[in-house]
Amino acid sequence: MFLFPIIYIFFFLYSLIGLTKDRQKGILLFIIFGLSIYTISLSITHMYGFTKWVPYMQSFKEVSIVIYLSYLIVTAKQKIRFHLVDKLVLLLFLYAFIYVLIPLGSYGFFQRVLAFKSLCFFPVIYFTGRMMNIKKVNLAEIFHYIGLLSILAATVLFFEVITNMHLQTYTGYAAYNSYFFDIEPSGNYGLSWTYEIESGMKRFESFFANPLEYAAATLISVSALAALATNNRNKLRLNNFTLLALFSTLFGITFALSRASFASYLVIIYAYAWIMENKRFIKLFHYGLLLLLAIFLFITIKGDLFQFIINTIQFKNESSLGHVIEWLNGLDSMIRYPLGIGLGESGRISAFTGLNTGGENQFVILGVQVGIVALAIYLTIYYQLLKIAFINSRKQKGKLRRISIFIFLIKMGLLLPLFTAEVESYIYISYLVWFLSGILINMVSANEPAASKNSVATLAIQ
Repeated sequence: MFLFPIIYIFFFLYSLIGLTKDRQKGILLFIIFGLSIYTISLSITHMYGFTKWVPYMQSFKEVSIVIYLSYLIVTAKQKIRFHLVDKLVLLLFLYAFIYVLIPLGSYGFFQRVLAFKSLCFFPVIYFTGRMMNIKKVNLAEIFHYIGLLSILAATVLFFEVITNMHLQTYTGYAAYNSYFFDIEPSGNYGLSWTYEIESGMKRFESFFANPLEYAAATLISVSALAALATNNRNKLRLNNFTLLALFSTLFGITFALSRASFASYLVIIYAYAWIMENKRFIKLFHYGLLLLLAIFLFITIKGDLFQFIINTIQFKNESSLGHVIEWLNGLDSMIRYPLGIGLGESGRISAFTGLNTGGENQFVILGVQVGIVALAIYLTIYYQLLKIAFINSRKQKGKLRRISIFIFLIKMGLLLPLFTAEVESYIYISYLVWFLSGILINMVSANEPAASKNSVATLAIQ
């Protein structure tokens, strides 16, 4: 077990040491291999009695990003040309920061700062990717690492499944949450209710923070694998590695038992066929989906899993009903207080105190705290990234096309989970997606001058 915190610390130090030699990929390796095991590393550190180290290890993720961004700004050789997405991200950051200074809501200044970090640290991550030297970013290598992570996660999951025991049972997870967050164990397995469905059937998490984060992580993997295996002729070329990694994502999404992420997994496959303009694949997907549904219903017609799905569709189980109640509470708050009720009043901070307003929905959590203006900016950023990624996935080639395919697929895939969870609190997912979103706009901006020169040359010839 002690290997997890060692790996976490190693990749943090590797990222900083690499920066001294201008090897900028170290931060991406830390995000992929370090932040995916963030919670389990901290809980094991606490379990072994090194509790005083935990706060320092918690700060590694922010420290690494701030150091990298500072380095990139200081060493920048040319002035950044702000893209529309850059302006929107910066605007949201500054707008939300105003709520730190205003004594709005029931929380003090320190709690508001923590809530702001939880809600709006992603612009710092985004601009770190935005400022990177894209010539030093090997996307194929990064996507291979993401695929490797999915294989490693599936390997751990395999041992969880055959032993029918959660890995977190042995890592001090419950004691860590109790000590640092005052969250007592719940559920039938001494962890939390997230680790099971209503019938008591187990959800597994591998080495991720919880089953829902693991399920969302499989969406990142399948998007990366699709981008990696697609050539410029819209042909999908799967080798042994990509096939194994793809199977690992399917294995993971199955045993994580996340309804939103499983539906999103299918959305990603469909969206991929759509942007590749593969009508035959789309037709086969439709028929395959019907066949899969028929087989699934036949196998599970009398099982707990079938009842779990039916209750979900009919909003009869506690989880689905809880989502609806939280959404309605949040929407009511936004209608009555369109400028928000203050940082910390929804999401993680208020959840710890039991005084949550709205929640279990990234959009509601944002709107309740800092109002509908901030929510509108966030939605515009999301739409712009989707549109830019879609356009460039069809028009461009090489690295720009590869990152565009990835961003389009993962943004499509995360739409549904954003409605059912605070996805920005999933550290690995949030950091990686926003970092690579910054790299996308970086590449798009770098490509625009070349496109402009080609246009001028064309006009001159004409």
